[in-house]
Amino acid sequence: MAEVTLDKIVSLCKRRGFIFQSSEIYGGLNGAYDYGPLGVALKNNIRDMWWKEMTQLHDNIVGIDASILMNSTVWKASGHVSNFTDPMVDCKVCHARFRADQIDLDGPCPNCGNKDTFTAPRNFNLMFTTHIGPTQDDSSVVYLRPETAQGIYVNFKNVVQSCRMKVPFGIAQVGKSFRNEITTKNFIFRSCEFEQMEMQWFCKPGTDEQWFPYWREQRMKFYGKMGIRMDHLRWHQHGPDELAFYAKDAYDIQYLFPMGWQELEGVHSRTDYDLTQHQKFSGKDMTYLDPADNSRYIPYVVETSAGLTRNVLMALSDAYEEQELEGGDSRVVLHFHPNIAPIMVAVLPLMKKDGLAEYASKVEHDLREDFTTDFDVSGAIGRRYRRQDEIGTPYCVTIDYDTLNDHTVTLRFRDSMEQKRIPVSEIANEIRKANKEYKRV
Repeated sequence: MAEVTLDKIVSLCKRRGFIFQSSEIYGGLNGAYDYGPLGVALKNNIRDMWWKEMTQLHDNIVGIDASILMNSTVWKASGHVSNFTDPMVDCKVCHARFRADQIDLDGPCPNCGNKDTFTAPRNFNLMFTTHIGPTQDDSSVVYLRPETAQGIYVNFKNVVQSCRMKVPFGIAQVGKSFRNEITTKNFIFRSCEFEQMEMQWFCKPGTDEQWFPYWREQRMKFYGKMGIRMDHLRWHQHGPDELAFYAKDAYDIQYLFPMGWQELEGVHSRTDYDLTQHQKFSGKDMTYLDPADNSRYIPYVVETSAGLTRNVLMALSDAYEEQELEGGDSRVVLHFHPNIAPIMVAVLPLMKKDGLAEYASKVEHDLREDFTTDFDVSGAIGRRYRRQDEIGTPYCVTIDYDTLNDHTVTLRFRDSMEQKRIPVSEIANEIRKANKEYKRV
């Protein structure tokens, strides 16, 4: 099997309309990317699968969508204004900029190779600032949120009171976050604008000891449902030098990306730090009155925080394969789980003429009610199969001359390339059955 490299992923993403460099016609913008037709479909499918897992399939989790812009005191309370920094150094020779904690300051510059050329490390705040109102002074400063979690914390009492939620319960959110990264690299893995999928689980102090391992187990299981190879996932526990001062425990789910093992999602036991801070800075009561025993307390929080954009890169990396076939042929194929594939089924008339295209078009329109579809009449049928393989379409339906007589079609399966003849009326049922039974070859 050929090695999966980041260059191959980037090339496929541009060639097939998954992801483009932002503002490319003007030379681009570092750390910013645009999602094309297939990319936004893949991202939305992963997001929807996560949302369903968290809110629809769980008894006690509700969702919110908080504003990106918030009162600036939110970020003072959370500690981001004073502490959300990375140490930065510059090379005095080539002027390249690095995070001081990611290079050997006693070694050569990774860019130009010169030694003893680094400036002294200095802290660099990662939040983007802007202003609200006609004047630009300290009173008008607001921040583009660097995480979605704070929008959940400040709405804790609103959700409890409006939805009659009882501890333990969770609040989920998917949304954009922004970080003025010192160095952006590895395609969409680290960018200035990204999306997160976060859930904050509020529980009674002491019960966090049971909920923390529960959510660790649930989050790892989710990636199995996504069809990700489990041997490419592992846990990393935060050591004393990594653990936030307020956290009891923290684990990262790491994935074996083309550039090595990297963080995909974090599961954190955050104690009552966040709600306590917002109570202190706002002057508002953030305690919860437990109807079970009439006790009052500030709940502890177990957080699950996943990068949606990193999930997209993981899905692409995990699915990518170059296969050598019989007869000297080859193909590039994306083995997406059907539930996240940008296109579920492609309908392909064998020829454009003799009524085949018209018949196929009607089949494709009928399937649109239940699945994402594509209709392709351009080129030889084998070439069209290869195009669908390369964008990860799990099923192809071929309309040929026999179809006109007996109303049967050929259903082709992406991973195995197996083909079977079925009635037109059974296409939807066959696809649903295959989705439920799907296992990566």
